[in-house]
Amino acid sequence: MKRKLLCTALAALPLITLADEASLATIVITGRSAEPATAGSIGPRQLRAQQAATSDTASLLKDVPGVSLYGAGGASSLPVIHGLADDRLRIKVDGMDLVASCPNHMNPALSYLDPSNVAKLKVYAGIAPVSVGGDSIGGTILAETPAPEFATAAAPSLFKGEIGGFYRSNGGATGGNLSATAATETFSLSYSGSIAKSDNYEAGGKFKTRTDTGRTGHSLDLDEVGSTAYETRNQTLGIAFKNGQHLLEAKLGRQDVPEQLFPNQRMDMLKNTQDRLNLRYAGEFAWGALEARVYQEKVDHFMDFGADKQFQYGTAPGMPMNTVSKTTGLSINANLDLRAGNQLRLGTEFQHYALNDWWPPSGTGMMSPNAFININDGQRNRSAVFGEWEQRASAQWLSVLGLRYEHVSTDASNVAGYAATNMMGSNQLRDSTAFNARDRSKTDHNWDLTALARYTASATYDIEFGVARKTRSPNLYERYTWSTWGMAAIMNNFNGDGNGYLGDVELKPEVAHTASATFDWHAADRNWGFKATPYYTRVADYIDAVQWDGTSNVADTTPAVGAFSVLKYRNQSARLYGLDLSGHLPLATTALGEFGLKGVLNYVNGKNRDTGDDLYNIMPLNTRLTLTQTLGNWSNSAELVTVKSKNHVSDVRNEIATGGYSLINLRASYAWAKARIDVGVENLFDKRYDLPLGGAYVGQGSTMSTNTANLPWGIAVPGAGRSLYAGFNLKF
Repeated sequence: MKRKLLCTALAALPLITLADEASLATIVITGRSAEPATAGSIGPRQLRAQQAATSDTASLLKDVPGVSLYGAGGASSLPVIHGLADDRLRIKVDGMDLVASCPNHMNPALSYLDPSNVAKLKVYAGIAPVSVGGDSIGGTILAETPAPEFATAAAPSLFKGEIGGFYRSNGGATGGNLSATAATETFSLSYSGSIAKSDNYEAGGKFKTRTDTGRTGHSLDLDEVGSTAYETRNQTLGIAFKNGQHLLEAKLGRQDVPEQLFPNQRMDMLKNTQDRLNLRYAGEFAWGALEARVYQEKVDHFMDFGADKQFQYGTAPGMPMNTVSKTTGLSINANLDLRAGNQLRLGTEFQHYALNDWWPPSGTGMMSPNAFININDGQRNRSAVFGEWEQRASAQWLSVLGLRYEHVSTDASNVAGYAATNMMGSNQLRDSTAFNARDRSKTDHNWDLTALARYTASATYDIEFGVARKTRSPNLYERYTWSTWGMAAIMNNFNGDGNGYLGDVELKPEVAHTASATFDWHAADRNWGFKATPYYTRVADYIDAVQWDGTSNVADTTPAVGAFSVLKYRNQSARLYGLDLSGHLPLATTALGEFGLKGVLNYVNGKNRDTGDDLYNIMPLNTRLTLTQTLGNWSNSAELVTVKSKNHVSDVRNEIATGGYSLINLRASYAWAKARIDVGVENLFDKRYDLPLGGAYVGQGSTMSTNTANLPWGIAVPGAGRSLYAGFNLKF
């Protein structure tokens, strides 16, 4: 069936080149004049070209220089910017700072948005101004849903909507989306909803030697990647009022995930419910602009073993794990227009985050008779103020100088294990007693400073350079997970490496110093362009890890090699450097259309300066080269993705090396005024390859086992084999 579909798609490509309609504009990522050259905005039309191929909003960033992705669930991958990922980045959704409330970070901020409801993505892949967020040492990602629309005096009522759907052959993924807006000149009501569902995907070939799952009558083929199925449902309701230059807006959102399985985690997400309320005021005045926002988010999260993982362990039927959290935030930002085009940005932010993480008893064995309290009444409060001055000294020079202070306080209450004893050497009583006896309240005073300057040498050449000091306080799981017991420790892992992790109350904030420059050559009309961005970052008190001996409760003097282990977070020192290259240019205008070429090359190198070890999950040298063609309403592309072999790996984590590979992807779209169709083929030649940032494959069988005979070490999560996809969108 796959071969027949592939032949059909390939046969259609010549017809694509013969269409003759009005040409569509090509969207390219460019920085705004008052922002860093490494800042880019991805607009709606560019997003639409990718939405049919993915249900993972983070994957929409794959064409941005300096960005890669940690593998996770089918709708929950984690963006990486210049080797820094997850909580080291500041990610905001409609201005809300959302926190992953899960010991495995299965529900990161971007997972709460379906790709069909993303109107704009803005990425600060280099030095991020202090005005776009703190408590991070990497870049910043700002995701926005559609802005409210209003009718006009000429047409005093507005009603519009859109419906769409998609199908992807690998995994049999299906889904749909619906949106509608009704508005007058002063009032706007909007709704958007989406669903997506997929079975496990298949790799490009066999990658394992076992088919068993630990469930009677259920096995997986040798090329089937276990625990990659998912189902998501998202809804957003928007209400807005406008009066002149003043806007009051409320957005209510809800996500319901019945299941999302994870191939690189011991457990699966079997429920995730998020409810959020976001209130915003925006106004323009003679002196500038003011924006105020208050938001609240509640998350109810549940994990256990999905269908591909063993469920019964002795007397224990599963291992239920519950997490609930509540986030309340407030921000006020003012932009003051000064003389000669200068601007002053001032702001304050507050966030209160409360977390409870507990695991109910199961059976009569090791996971009983009480609940295991992983984090009890966890609190993380942030208060921030910032000031940022943008100055235009001349037509050639632009500078931005910003200072930000953050007060971050964390705390957690007493914890307890399944039993009030050190059952079978698990040391639950010893570890919980020691944790409860210590002072767990911590307060950090964090300072950020950024300085950027841009020189416009001519109409075709710019150079930007800058330095930054950025600070991030540890998250609650890094500070307050307490059990050295391997069975509990492997539940606390947001690295996807199969190991277990133990927190450290005494962790200090990470402090990163970064220097970077961007050299930008381009045509006067930006018809062609080339950018080069070298960067260097040194991080003091970088939160890395050491292997830990739970019996003696000290660092392991004989670290495990070629196996899973338990590690403890520890402040060390790190450095990262790299280079981003990107460019685009037209090739030819012929009877077959306009041809162009665009490409991205990323390189990053990361080292632990204390141990000499390579940092974990550093993406190897990779390139993405795309040949584009537009003819009338047709837009087509052929993409070559190449990734170098990954041999520089984290020894302390026993990270798995991966081989190099090349992939070919084909895409085509046709757009009318009110409709659009997208078709394509991912991994055209069904290449068998491993994901360099996909982590360890623990997606099937006895995933709670610490015995490599039951759960083999050394299998990387493979990438998806060939997949044909088709999608449509119809506006009304």
